Amino acid sequence: MKFGEPVPTTWLEGLIIAIVLIVITFLVLAIKVLREYERSVKFRLGRFVGIMGPGLFFIIPGLDRLRKVSLRIMTLDVPKQRIVTKDNVSVDVDAVVYVKVFNPEYAVLRVENYYIATSLLAQTTLRDVLGGVELDDLLTKREELSKAIQKSLDEATDPWGMKVTAVVIRDVSIPETMMRAIAKQAEAERERRSRVIMAQGEFEAAKKMTEAAEQYQKSPSALRLRELQTLTEIAREKNMIVVSPTQLGSQLGEVLGVTSALQKKAKGEE
Repeated sequence: MKFGEPVPTTWLEGLIIAIVLIVITFLVLAIKVLREYERSVKFRLGRFVGIMGPGLFFIIPGLDRLRKVSLRIMTLDVPKQRIVTKDNVSVDVDAVVYVKVFNPEYAVLRVENYYIATSLLAQTTLRDVLGGVELDDLLTKREELSKAIQKSLDEATDPWGMKVTAVVIRDVSIPETMMRAIAKQAEAERERRSRVIMAQGEFEAAKKMTEAAEQYQKSPSALRLRELQTLTEIAREKNMIVVSPTQLGSQLGEVLGVTSALQKKAKGEE
């Protein structure tokens, strides 16, 4: 092709197509979209530029690099840890830690892998906190101990841009010998409570009987009526000898008469 001659149409079309493909490829690489719960830490030539997202944004392909971070709560399953309590009892404890990223910049720039780092720190903190309490407190104060572990973890992970929202002690495995000792202790505790309840009942009954005696002392006729009623109830039993004070001789005759009538009536019914 000589100078000044028109450019062939096929060559121009190929150039236009190449330019369009380059532009499309550039736009595909430059346009990024993040969901509402996602953020990206942006680096340009290795230097931190800022936090991108959510929604649509642009980068310079080849110059910018992104590190995506999720802001949703993550669940860390802390494996079983062998812990020796304050009273020298070995137990196996596992827990669940709920954590989330509140500062993507710190989570990327200050720690290499925030997920693994938090998981390992949770294991260490679990052993440290539970190793300082006795077995009884470990079994009865799980909620308080969980809050103590959460507070300690939250303070340690705050410089990493992490927030520990909750810690749950899921299971405490106790040796079989210790289980039998705990069962004996529980049985002894129930026996103690039953004895206390019986003693309290005796005390209240004695108190009521003292009050009744004071009332009978104020009214001798009421005491006599109570004695007669008691003799009548005793006389209903067969083959029983009743010994009565001499001052009750007259009343005893009446009681015996009633008793004979009751016995005759019982024989007639038989």
